[in-house]
Order: sequence, then structure tokens, then C-alpha cells
Amino acid sequence: MDYEVFMLTRMREAYDETKDTATAISLGLARTGKLVTSAALVLTFAFFVLSTSPGTDMKPFGIGLAAGIIFDATVIRASLVPAIMRLMGRWNWWLPPRLARLLRTRETPLPQLESAA
Repeated sequence: MDYEVFMLTRMREAYDETKDTATAISLGLARTGKLVTSAALVLTFAFFVLSTSPGTDMKPFGIGLAAGIIFDATVIRASLVPAIMRLMGRWNWWLPPRLARLLRTRETPLPQLESAA
């Protein structure tokens, strides 16, 4: 979860720079790819160590957590999140006024679609 927030923060920063969702997604993934992959590998190996413990109750726990981390880092982070963000387009960046007041920041209106006139 932490690296998903980190990745989405980098995507938002890229969107603020470029105002293009597709570019923001690719730049956000590029800027966080090595760090997120490294963190996932460290966690995976740490949980695999649990599966080498002598107790039989810890083995499935360690293997399950390691598999979950690998699944999250590959399928979710690398495929599902960018695909959903691409489908949502400009809705990714909308912050409602009430939530903006609660967070003490400015609201983010939906970007206007460019007219083809």
C-alpha cells in the first residue's frame, strides 16, 4: 500500500508538470519502478525466510505473504493501476470541494475537455 501511494504521488507530480494523463502514468511508473521493485523483492525475501522456520504453522503464512507481495508488485502495480488510470482519464485528478476544505488545500476541478470547434 505504501508504494502504491508513492507511485500515485509521482504520477500526480508528472500530471501537474505535463497536464497529460498518459504521460503522467508513464513518467510516474518510470520514476518509481526501481524503488518499488526493490522494496517488493526485499519484502518477498523476508517473508520467504518465514517459510524456512521449523514450525509448520509459519510456512504457509510466509509463502502466502511472499506470493501476495509478488502478485501486487507485478500484476497490480505494473498492469492494473496504469490501465484503470488510463481509462479514468481526467477523473483521476478531481478533488471535490468539501474534501479540499477538510484537507486544507485547494479544490481540483475537472479539467475542461478541449472543444473541436
